[in-house]
Amino acid sequence: MNFIGNLIWLIFGGLAAALGYIVGGFVLCLTIIGIPFGLQCFKIAGLVLWPFGRRVVSTGNDMGCLTVIFNIIWLLCGGLYTAVVHLFFAFLLAITIIGIPFARQHLKLMELSLMPFGKQVI
Repeated sequence: MNFIGNLIWLIFGGLAAALGYIVGGFVLCLTIIGIPFGLQCFKIAGLVLWPFGRRVVSTGNDMGCLTVIFNIIWLLCGGLYTAVVHLFFAFLLAITIIGIPFARQHLKLMELSLMPFGKQVI
């Protein structure tokens, strides 16, 4: 069932969203300062490509205050906007019964796109 959900997800926008995250990751990796943020974009792109059957968990090995600082920078430089977009699509998809599983995936993506540092996709 996860395969069918992932296939429908890819056809109806998942591939385009993943390409956006990948391009953003490459742009961020052009500078040394942006490399940690670019790597987070690649992590989110991997989840956007194949969201069904995967989950987001907090890692046990936090980087300490760097995790908090990086998450705040991420939040202020586009993370909040991205999370709101995922929340909007989740509400839009939850209107129909068929869209509820896809709305749940957008909520999962919202959690990761809001504060990706200190989280892992399993």
